[in-house]
Amino acid sequence: MHFFTGIQETQDLCQKWRDKVESIAFVPTMGCLHEGHLSLVEKAKSLAQHVVVSIFVNPLQFDDVNDLAKYPHTLEDDRLKLEELGIDLLFAPDVDAFYPEGEHAVKQTDLGQITAILEGAQRPGHFAGVATVVERLFGLIQPNIAIFGEKDFQQLMVIQKLVKEFSLDIEIVGMPIFREEDGLAMSSRNLRLTEAEREKAAEIYQQLALLRKEILAGANNFAVLEQLAIENLIKAGFEPEYVVIRETSTLLPPVNHSDDKVILIAAKLGETRLIDNIRV
Repeated sequence: MHFFTGIQETQDLCQKWRDKVESIAFVPTMGCLHEGHLSLVEKAKSLAQHVVVSIFVNPLQFDDVNDLAKYPHTLEDDRLKLEELGIDLLFAPDVDAFYPEGEHAVKQTDLGQITAILEGAQRPGHFAGVATVVERLFGLIQPNIAIFGEKDFQQLMVIQKLVKEFSLDIEIVGMPIFREEDGLAMSSRNLRLTEAEREKAAEIYQQLALLRKEILAGANNFAVLEQLAIENLIKAGFEPEYVVIRETSTLLPPVNHSDDKVILIAAKLGETRLIDNIRV
């Protein structure tokens, strides 16, 4: 496995593969890798001749400097996990190398409405930061395929719009959420939960599953269902930010009962903000 922190050496190796017409699958991450991330890497290995993983904690997508400061850095452990999986390249630049013009001078990518609702409304500027870093990574790696998890469902839609908007010849593959035995979606943020909070945390998944069951049984008063889940989360000790039932293709409220839907939740438990979703 190659391990690079520099831009030029990363570009050179990826160009060498492209010159040989060898396919590249790319998995961008912010590190603190768990089984969910590793499942994306395994999928990438099955789809291309070379696999590139990036680890970069992107400051542009943090609307809260305290959240950025608390983000875990586990590069050495992550490196060992990726070596065991046999990837071709781990790219882990520092901020100065990745944004040589200075992070505050970077022109950020604007993708319109999809970045302004739900997570975008709760975390202003977040998706502009996501789109900016992914656009830059895509330009550097120039992969044939890029793999993203569906836990960040709205982020996946933002990336899909980025590829369409800029006519990038990259196939975006979304992978199902990896969960703990009690249903909690795997996330690096779970490490921040206290023992007591961890016991409660799967309630988010329980509410998602309950809403899904109700909708499949024919319930169509979505506002009532959303409010019920909010009340249940509050009783369980959460501070809900949103519980919404949306069309999967637009993340707007469903126009009719037959639309493909996704239920999305964001809620704080203590000091930790958790997000999750389930398709209907």
